Order: sequence, then structure tokens, then C-alpha cells
Amino acid sequence: MIIAGEASGDIHGARLVSAMKGRNKDLYFCGIGGDALRDAGVEIIQDVSTLAVVGITEVFSKIFSLIKGIVGAKRLLKNVKPGLLILIDFPDFNLKVAAGAKKLGIPVLYYISPQVWAWRQGRVKKIKDLVNHLAVILPFEEEFFKKHGVPVSYVGHPLLDGGLSPVKLNEKKDTPVIGLLPGSRDGEVARHLPVMLEAASLIVKKMSRVKIAVSLAPTVERKYVEKIIGKHGAYDYDIISGGADQILKMCSLVVAASGTVTLEAAIAGVPMVIIYRVSPVSYLLGKAMIKVPNICLVNLIAGREIVPELIQDMATPANIADEVLRILGDSGKIESMRNELTGIRNLLGGSGASGRVADIAISMLTAS
Repeated sequence: MIIAGEASGDIHGARLVSAMKGRNKDLYFCGIGGDALRDAGVEIIQDVSTLAVVGITEVFSKIFSLIKGIVGAKRLLKNVKPGLLILIDFPDFNLKVAAGAKKLGIPVLYYISPQVWAWRQGRVKKIKDLVNHLAVILPFEEEFFKKHGVPVSYVGHPLLDGGLSPVKLNEKKDTPVIGLLPGSRDGEVARHLPVMLEAASLIVKKMSRVKIAVSLAPTVERKYVEKIIGKHGAYDYDIISGGADQILKMCSLVVAASGTVTLEAAIAGVPMVIIYRVSPVSYLLGKAMIKVPNICLVNLIAGREIVPELIQDMATPANIADEVLRILGDSGKIESMRNELTGIRNLLGGSGASGRVADIAISMLTAS
């Protein structure tokens, strides 16, 4: 049984399922996920789109769907009694399901760790109690969890299994393309895309030639994005579907919501400006609990700020536009940022994360 609670987890889970089936073609999978897991042959009991949510107060908007999903997942565990439960990220949901698995004696493999090193570190004890093995994807995570006595393996980042490679930026091209990547959930798009579009309009006024492209995540309806763009009178913006890699190939720079996509941009070597906004209450609560100086994964891995972060009240159209224009107007800055991003790619390890996790999963199935 496998549970992936958002778009990126769905993709990483699908690669893991394929790798496991490559080792044992007779394996049966069921669980919670999206199209990628479904296409990989997983029997989907509940679609990920009904659950995806971010932010502390934002959870309340989907509280009944989340409770229903947890109850359904626990019922499925009881009825199917799988040989292994694989959980991917999505900690508030998945740790509750893990508790159900422990009561039934079902081993749990957690792939892509909850970011307890950043905030809510009290969850480490819960992970130690409920999870049989943790497969982590960031280089500093293994030491953190080992220190807390959690069985853990560093497997590398699954993004490197997706064929992402550095794109060639033509700095001399007449019309640079700026990509807007507002997020993979409706709530993120609603908070980020309007401010990104307003920033884009300021940029267009100051640059004689520029194109704006908007990324459409697989988990977001095209009509939803078109409606927001229409409200801003920006009908000539290109909407690029098919995943972040499609828009990264064409961009000189991106304005991106903080998340996994920032690592995709880093791997592709595309300069970026990071923004993030949540509800005021979520921000205040989160700020009190967060234990790290940056929220962007690129900066966390680097150990310093190599790409600008504009969080909450700092994420204004004027500030975003100023950062974009500052970077695009300085070829030296672009070059140094690309070099820094190459360093991030090297720190993430080579490809093969999916296969390494598959080996762990198969050994856990054999042991059980």
C-alpha cells in the first residue's frame, strides 16, 4: 500500500513502484495518489486532489476530506493487510495512517522525510516510534535522524531520476522568457499567481522585450489558472502544461513558489526568485516554530542564501519585479547564480534514488 499526498510525491511514488515491479513483477499496489501512480499500476482508492493542502489554518478548508481519507486508509490497511506500507511526505496525514499500521503489525517505509529538522521537531519521536525505516533525499537529513535514533538511509534526490539536466540559457536572445511557477495546489495558485502577474506587469513596463509564461501543474485545472489570468487582463501570457521541466527549458529566469520546484530549477541551472505566502495566522504560527534561517530548499542545502527569498509581506509585486530586473540586468549575477546552482545539483547525488528505495522496500517485504 502506498500513499502520496501531493503532485511531486505522486511522481516520485510512481518511479518507486516501477522500480519495485522491475524487481518483482508480481507485486500488487493500492493506495492514495494521482495519475502518475495510477499509470504505474497502482489501484487508487482516493485521489490526491481531494487532500492536497498547505498551511496550518488552510487545513481546516479540507478537514472533512482529510479525516475521511485517514479513516479510509486505516480501513484499507485492515482489509488488505499489505506486506508493506510506503508513505511519501505528507506527514500530518501519513503519520496518523502509520499509527494504524503499527497497531496491525504492518511495517512502514517512509520515503521523503517530514521536514522536522526545520520545524515541529517533536515529531521525531513519533517517527521513531511508528516508522520502521526512513529513506531521506537531502544530504543533511541522514545525520539529523541518526542522531535521534531513527533507522535511516540517504538515497539521493528522486528528481535526478527524471532526466532533468542543465538547460542552455541564451543570454543574448532578443526576448528573454520569465516563468511564473505559482505552485501545485489550488490554494497556492490563488495566493501566488495574482501577485506574480502584478509583478510581471511591472517588469513588462520596464523591459522593452520580454515574454511571460505561466506553469500549469498537473494537479491544477487549466480553467482555474485562466480565470485568474483573465482577471488581471493578461490574456497574452502563455500557459505551459506538462510539469515544471517544460517551462524551465524555455526560461531565462523563474519566479517560483517555494517547494520541490526550486530544486528542479536548480538542477536545470535556471536563475530564480523565490516567493511564498500563507494565511497571516499560519505565517505567525509557522514563524514561531521554524528552526532554520531559510525556507527555500536550494538555500537550505547551500547553507546560505544563493537565491533571493521573498516571504509573506515581502512578496509584493514591486519587490518581486525589482529582484527579477536586478538579476536579468546583471550578466555576472546570472553566471554566478548558475554556478551556485550547479553546486546544488552536485550535492544531491547521482540518479538512482528510486532504485535504492526499491531495494530497501523489497528487503522489508522479504523480512516481513
